[in-house]
Amino acid sequence: MEDHALAPTEDWGPFGRPLFDDPSARALRRVGVVDVGSNSIRMVVFDGAARSPAYFFNEKVMCGLGQGLATTGRLNPKGRERALAALARFAMLARGMDMAPLTCVATAAVREAEDGPEFQAQVLAETGLRLHVIDGPEEARLSAQGVLLGWPEAEGLVCDIGGNSMELAELTGGAIGRRATSPLGPFRIQQVEGGPEAVAAHIRAEVAKLREAIPGTYDRIYLVGGSWRAIARLDMERTTYPMTVLHEYRMTPDSALETVEWIGKNDLQQLRGRVGISSDRMELVPLASRVLAELIRQFAPKEIDISSYGIREGMLYEQMPEKLRRRDPLIEACRFQEATQARLPGFGKRLYEFLEPLFAGASEARLRIVKAACLLHDTTWRTHPDYRAEACFDNITRANLGGLSHPERVFLGLALLHRYKNSRAGSRMEPMFALLDEAAVQDAEVLGKAMRFASMFTIGDPCEAGKLKLTKKGVLELTLEPKGVALFGEVAQARFASLAAAMSVTTNIKAAKLAKAG
Repeated sequence: MEDHALAPTEDWGPFGRPLFDDPSARALRRVGVVDVGSNSIRMVVFDGAARSPAYFFNEKVMCGLGQGLATTGRLNPKGRERALAALARFAMLARGMDMAPLTCVATAAVREAEDGPEFQAQVLAETGLRLHVIDGPEEARLSAQGVLLGWPEAEGLVCDIGGNSMELAELTGGAIGRRATSPLGPFRIQQVEGGPEAVAAHIRAEVAKLREAIPGTYDRIYLVGGSWRAIARLDMERTTYPMTVLHEYRMTPDSALETVEWIGKNDLQQLRGRVGISSDRMELVPLASRVLAELIRQFAPKEIDISSYGIREGMLYEQMPEKLRRRDPLIEACRFQEATQARLPGFGKRLYEFLEPLFAGASEARLRIVKAACLLHDTTWRTHPDYRAEACFDNITRANLGGLSHPERVFLGLALLHRYKNSRAGSRMEPMFALLDEAAVQDAEVLGKAMRFASMFTIGDPCEAGKLKLTKKGVLELTLEPKGVALFGEVAQARFASLAAAMSVTTNIKAAKLAKAG
């Protein structure tokens, strides 16, 4: 069989040449970062050669380092012990992975505690890790960069809540604007005396200061931080949302306020058991909920988006060359997945070119998803044939991918399901199909069945076997090249007929005209 795989340097139109082998991109492989926060300490190792972050290693320890800081002025002694143990483990793991030194940043707790410098020195002496203590505006900047990693076109306000502080950063035109910090972390609010009314007044006053510092109008607020994610997970539970991927989950302000009220009326331990939130995190949710409600009231956004990317991803973004930052995170991740997991890396480009006539007039947003589907169409080939369709859907709807809304996830997953299976009836994924309207469901089926036909029609380049055309009269034409006559066998014919049925069109199959010699 002739190998038609793309050369690693082949270009693909506006998306440019693959950067996987570019030295500046390869330098991002095995980037390790540690975030020492007021509530948790997390180590992440990115396999960052692609534009979308791949988590080679990810571990979190809930230390509560900043618990009680507002009262004592010092780090929580038990939290400090747990933090040292976690950091010693992380340092050992990094050495075992034989990677570059970890980049370690510490935020509100260490920067505000009177024994913060002493803790830094102890960490360096006992673990060899150097903690870089950053201020609130820098924390806001890194968090905003994390949002840009997943949403290159993000516009609005980034709000990152930690245990002892909350930061805001303005995003507009792909750039980070004004930034502000506040003592609105749940640990700090816990120390406010005077009962619920005093707490409410404190939150209201602090949010008003933030509103004064950043007075613009923002349609979207991007929420970063574990407490926000916990509230979003509870919103999913309350509304029986069919998918539990938190990244790019979107709430209306009204829904978020209803969830805040719902949390206040229910037993926290029962809620925790239903959604799997840790007890340490759940303890902070009621206070974080009250902060969210006040943010909504004073900033009046039209939409609230959850970002799983934050300060750690912002540190990865910091190290990315500009040419990599400009790439589409979804397409780059799909290209990387095809390059490492497909039987014929490079076939996705040719598949897209063959199918493109079926999508004449489609929006750029839809063509982007078509391109992603073509790249991913064969990346689960090692799965047992009986389960490939469901594996495709699961991989996409649960994957750590940026630049992909929940409806787009379902559309892409459904298209890949139909790549391997004609019917979706009786699928256990059916509740998720409700995130699409009927027209989108139909379009996903057409895309999937088009890929299903084309993958059977040829091994190398389908454009060398034939050409597709959808006429204005609703006829799907297939012009067979000499190579394609033999390839258009019984199974390919059946799949072509299935595609036409999904499109509700008739078919016309003809042979290409051969050029005359001389």
